[in-house]
Amino acid sequence: MTTSSAERLSTPRALARLLPFAKPVLPRLTMGAVSALFASLLALAIPLVLEQIVQGPIASGDVTAIWWGAGAILLLGLAEAGMVWLRRWFVLAPATLVEYDLRQTFYSRLQRLPVAFHDRWQSGQLLSRMMQDISMLRRWLAFGLVLLVVNVLTIAVGTALLFRWHWLLGTIFLVTSAPLWYAGYRFEKSYGTLARQSQDQAGDLATSVEESVHGIRVLKAFGRGKHALQQFTRQAETLRETELRKARAVGWIWFWLVLLPDIAFALCLGAGIYLTAMGQLQGAELIAFFAMATVLRWPMESIGFLFSFLLDARTATDRLFEVFDEENTIVDPENPVSIERPQGELVFEGAHFRYQDAASHERDLLDGVDLVLRPGETMALVGLTGSGKTTLTTLPTRLYDVTGGRVTLDGVDVRDLTLKELRRHIGMAFEDATLFSQSVRDNVLLGREDLVPGSDEAEHVLREALGVAQAGFVDDLPDGVDTIIGEEGLSLSGGQRQRLALARAVAARPAVLVLDDPLSALDVDTEALVEDALRQVLSETTALVVAHRPSTVMLADRVALLEAGRVTAVGTHSELLRTSSHYRHVISSLEVEEARMQAARRAHEPMGEVTL
Repeated sequence: MTTSSAERLSTPRALARLLPFAKPVLPRLTMGAVSALFASLLALAIPLVLEQIVQGPIASGDVTAIWWGAGAILLLGLAEAGMVWLRRWFVLAPATLVEYDLRQTFYSRLQRLPVAFHDRWQSGQLLSRMMQDISMLRRWLAFGLVLLVVNVLTIAVGTALLFRWHWLLGTIFLVTSAPLWYAGYRFEKSYGTLARQSQDQAGDLATSVEESVHGIRVLKAFGRGKHALQQFTRQAETLRETELRKARAVGWIWFWLVLLPDIAFALCLGAGIYLTAMGQLQGAELIAFFAMATVLRWPMESIGFLFSFLLDARTATDRLFEVFDEENTIVDPENPVSIERPQGELVFEGAHFRYQDAASHERDLLDGVDLVLRPGETMALVGLTGSGKTTLTTLPTRLYDVTGGRVTLDGVDVRDLTLKELRRHIGMAFEDATLFSQSVRDNVLLGREDLVPGSDEAEHVLREALGVAQAGFVDDLPDGVDTIIGEEGLSLSGGQRQRLALARAVAARPAVLVLDDPLSALDVDTEALVEDALRQVLSETTALVVAHRPSTVMLADRVALLEAGRVTAVGTHSELLRTSSHYRHVISSLEVEEARMQAARRAHEPMGEVTL
């Protein structure tokens, strides 16, 4: 469901979408509402008892009976307090359970949704939904929903009881309060839009904070901290203005919620004095009437706050279900095929790919790629910027699906395999090495859930992978392989992060290994050592290696030249040098760039990332 379709739902129907999450705890939520209702009914009973006390003991001067009446009111108050305690006891734990289930489901959904979804969505928007919106729904279920239902019922029952003493007083109170419904209607129109703007702007603000924290080195290096602060300040000011508009809307409804009951009190007081003077109403009845109206004061005033809470919860629900309703196009097949002993033949057959937001007149980014990787073969993929190299590497593991043609593993379309099996057979290492705030051991063995933690086999696989990646530096870390890496591994150098990412791919021991320039941050000497070790690993593994250096090309048995979204030549390095002028141009560009990078390292000059 899109945002627009969600907005067309009425508020009750939109909030009803939470029912599957709340259904397991509905009995306790219901008991909480019943407890709150009993508390309100006990409060409404106090004016009735007060009427009897005024008519009886106070009128007759019976002091003993007055004490009994006071005791009855005290017991009613204690019982009301007990019901309020019960209401909190019934609802708090279930509400946190719903919050837990929502968070689990939301996180699981984020993990299952395709990369294309995460390309479109800001991380701050997702984070604000995960934390702020779900917490708001927990508070609404535990507090807002229960009190809204109970207070509306209390107002209905209390208003009906007002007619018990005199129809005129009840009518005045009811008619005077009627404009509140119109005020509530106008409030919903304005506040609902503001609530959505506020929560979306809070998500944008969270995105700005996250980007600034992750990019703090860049901001400091270029002295752009002040610029980032100015941009953040503008966003924060926009959010502040929206919050002020929300506060004005709430203030407007509160104005009427306070004013109209006061007007009703004044009119009823005048009418009550007149009726008493005319002998149509007793003094005790007038006192009881105003005691009852006073009890109704809080439920009536709370409606504005609870109504705004309701609209905030509705907006939070809409925002959550925008994610839940996103179509997941990368899913397991209905009738999956299994490959028990993969040989590692990877084939691209007329593979096409274009991004969803690409203009219709633009050609496909991958425009009919035909490429065969034989079992155990290492294929280097080279091409100029924009030729589609990195995009091609995302297709075998179904980070993206082809929009035409197919990719096969041992003759089986990768879309016919379950995602779990496919990603067990095909491993990947990215140029931009991403590590997690876990130990070195956990990061390297991330793809080996079959290993028993701490076992000899797990230790052997770990050490072998670290050896191939020349990641011996981990033994110099404070706790060795058990050292906890900082957020995204930024406490390590770029080369160290790449070596651990490469070790992670090697440790997975896939039949096919896809490497997107995994050695770009290594110095020449370390790269040579890694390449020597990789030759042994790749001797039995099919590998597709995106090459940004001539030295990486030397790893390969054959080279594929990607040009304008198509493979235009395949052969050994020497063959392509002899037969393809475009290949010679690409290799020449790689050599020039590699020479520049080496010179920059020797001079210790900062250098921007360049991709060819």
